Amino acid sequence: MLGLTPRFPSLGAGGGYESYYVRAVDPRRPRGIWLRHTVHCAPGEAPVGSVWVTAFGVGDDGGPLAHKASSCSPAVEGGKLRIGDSAFGPDGVEGAAGPAEWELSWSGGQAPLRHLPAEWLYRAPLPKTKLESPRPAVSVRGRVTVGTTTVELDGWPGMVGHNWGTQHAERWIWLHGVAFEDRPHDWLDLALGRVRVGPATTPWVVNGVISLDGERIRVGGLAARPRVDEGPLHLDLRLVGRAARLRLTAHSPSEQTVVWRYADPDGSEHHVANCSVAELEAVVQRRGEPPITLRTAHGATFELGMRERPDNLHIQPFTDP
Repeated sequence: MLGLTPRFPSLGAGGGYESYYVRAVDPRRPRGIWLRHTVHCAPGEAPVGSVWVTAFGVGDDGGPLAHKASSCSPAVEGGKLRIGDSAFGPDGVEGAAGPAEWELSWSGGQAPLRHLPAEWLYRAPLPKTKLESPRPAVSVRGRVTVGTTTVELDGWPGMVGHNWGTQHAERWIWLHGVAFEDRPHDWLDLALGRVRVGPATTPWVVNGVISLDGERIRVGGLAARPRVDEGPLHLDLRLVGRAARLRLTAHSPSEQTVVWRYADPDGSEHHVANCSVAELEAVVQRRGEPPITLRTAHGATFELGMRERPDNLHIQPFTDP
């Protein structure tokens, strides 16, 4: 999964970043885990690795608990991305940082997902962000501790993702959904982005798939023109594609949403609102077939990356990198 050839030492003089992450959700109640390893390369500087861990729905007030730690010596050793005392490998992650520690493993036979619709886009200068899900649907076991709270995962559904590039998109949305009512084996994994090209910013572009009964339906592409209404706590997406028509809504409870600061290689930054216990409903209609509704009360991740500081949401007290 990790490829054993790290991209971050060869991102070029302009800098860049690379991330691996896992998310999992309790199918029975709104609890979730989001754990991310990122290497940030500013131009002309040594790479800095950071580990981010968030446990949703487990705090004393029922909200999330979060922690972050950074190290100046990220490396790939033994087939794992190592940052500080944490090692992220093909089948699991284990480590510790300050008041947090984790030991997770995952299994699942789903083929990797490449979001971009053509392989040449992974070699092209645009988009500047490349993404894939090496394990788009997994079962996660283990434990995560933040402070005095330990969360035990006993086969929670989730995914393992990977992205890299020379710059974050100007604005982006990531959606991952599992634990759907009456359709526990279906999942979706979608990325939306607006890219800055010179002084202009492109319209929204959607890429990803929806998996129904084991069949993957590709969504979006360069020619599609989605209708997007979004904010840190909500998304309304409408899209007509070659294979299917999609209507999707997502909602994040404010008390279950974390906001992180993401540094860009050029010295600017984004704010990123992430809720990994979000509500989602997607109505998918393949051509010539009746619509199928995917609905989950808390099984989705909804993430919005934005330049502005979101109103009325607590920003985690960690700088980046």
